[in-house]
Amino acid sequence: MGFAFLIMLREGLEIALVIAIILAYLKRTRHREGFAPVWAGAGAGLLAALAAGTVVFVAVGDLHGTAEPITEGTIAFVAAGVLSWMVFWMARQARFIKGTLESKVEVALRAGSALSLAGLAFVAVVREGMEAALFMISSTIGQASDVQASIGGAAGLAIAAGIGYLVYAGSRRVNLRLFFRVTGVVVILFAAGLLATGVHEFQEVGLIDSARTHLWNVSSITWLDPEHSTFGSFLHGLFGWSAAPSLEMVAIYAVYLVPVLVAFLARTRHVPRRAAARAPATTA
Repeated sequence: MGFAFLIMLREGLEIALVIAIILAYLKRTRHREGFAPVWAGAGAGLLAALAAGTVVFVAVGDLHGTAEPITEGTIAFVAAGVLSWMVFWMARQARFIKGTLESKVEVALRAGSALSLAGLAFVAVVREGMEAALFMISSTIGQASDVQASIGGAAGLAIAAGIGYLVYAGSRRVNLRLFFRVTGVVVILFAAGLLATGVHEFQEVGLIDSARTHLWNVSSITWLDPEHSTFGSFLHGLFGWSAAPSLEMVAIYAVYLVPVLVAFLARTRHVPRRAAARAPATTA
């Protein structure tokens, strides 16, 4: 439930930001007639993402035998890769999103193309929506119930919509830089857990050799066991916690987490404008 809330909050906010920026620009330039195609494009994108996510979810749910852990392990590895790309892409592009979108909206307005406006919203929603569907499916791997994930995801979307409205209304109280930095750290922790989960799934069917060594085993402590406690399940869903991890699971977690987290924190480090202005220029 914890990661479902986080990922839908983050992905939902990325969608809400795109829609809010487009609508705010249309309002500011007195082109409210463009609202209808934007909402139409957003709705079509949402339906397409839901359809694709449903197909994948049903297909994975119908698997049995060795096909199930192989597919779940593959999804875990793919999701970890996409998550890693996502947080670094956002860290690099966040400051340019507003200007880029407004330029595209202006081009569409000059051409008088309602289809172009709808396309901007459609692409944003379907891209983020399909990413969210992949992450939601990956968050249910090894979980006993999908209901909590659905509740957490719905709550995340609701808050994202609220923040998006504040952005549309011109509120300056939303610190998006801090939001994406904090959630980025948590997403990286989850991606590390996904890699460990993927290793576990592949070890179950012998695709990855195991040293048969558990670095620790605290299964006897009920509140730390994901299979017997809500807290343990929360830790497993958000950070990939295991009560009895193999050596390989811990190894891939650490090998991924340390360099990726250090690189992300360095890239998103806040540099005061005055300090940046005093920095010496470099030449190629």
